[in-house]
Amino acid sequence: MATIRVDKWLTTAGYGTRSEAKKLCRAGRVRLNGQTVKDAAKHADPAVDVLEVDGDTVPYEPLVYFMMYKPPGYVSSTDDPRDPVVIELLDEEDIWRDVFPVGRLDKDAEGLLLLTNDGALAHRLLSPKRHVPKRYFVRVRGALGEDDARALAEGVVLDDGYRAMPAELEIVRSGAESEAVIQVYEGKYHQVKRMFASLGKRVTFLKRISMGPLSLDPSLEPGEYRRLTEDEIEALRAYDGRGER
Repeated sequence: MATIRVDKWLTTAGYGTRSEAKKLCRAGRVRLNGQTVKDAAKHADPAVDVLEVDGDTVPYEPLVYFMMYKPPGYVSSTDDPRDPVVIELLDEEDIWRDVFPVGRLDKDAEGLLLLTNDGALAHRLLSPKRHVPKRYFVRVRGALGEDDARALAEGVVLDDGYRAMPAELEIVRSGAESEAVIQVYEGKYHQVKRMFASLGKRVTFLKRISMGPLSLDPSLEPGEYRRLTEDEIEALRAYDGRGER
């Protein structure tokens, strides 16, 4: 493994910003292989060296993966001038890991959101060529029927003239307000809402329940998050775009 700066190691492990890491070093609280390190720019090899803060070993974990149950009212971004963002829901030690949401979920929508600092993985999952399937539970105003399912399966035309890729609709309940699960294979702006709008239906509730091989943990409440398990991480890394159509 290539060497990295001590302050980079500390920030990756959740010890705050670079400036805060430098303060820890200047205060004599950081030791490398048993020796006090006051120069935060000193390089170390996480594969062989031992870094400590106040006697506690600092693990090196360059890549992290979180599953969040995004609540409504939050923007899927790292920063927004007007609205709260999902990054604000993270614990302080996780914010400093420079994680970002993989893809977007509408501000008023809720459900599964993947956050990571693994740019390569995010690129693969978001690549338009892979057509990663995403499943949503929806409530819409108006009755849903087989005609709607067939139209979505053929690919509806959106308000800007774009023909959406074929989608799969499972009707759960049909009536004045209907419930369904829809699976789409692309991520256009307000995609699901616009697809139902093309059918004359208005989405009143939208919850993402899966993305590729990753499904929302039913034990999570809105606003909560957890680390992905090793099996979940491996499933994402091994995902080969089987949703491609």
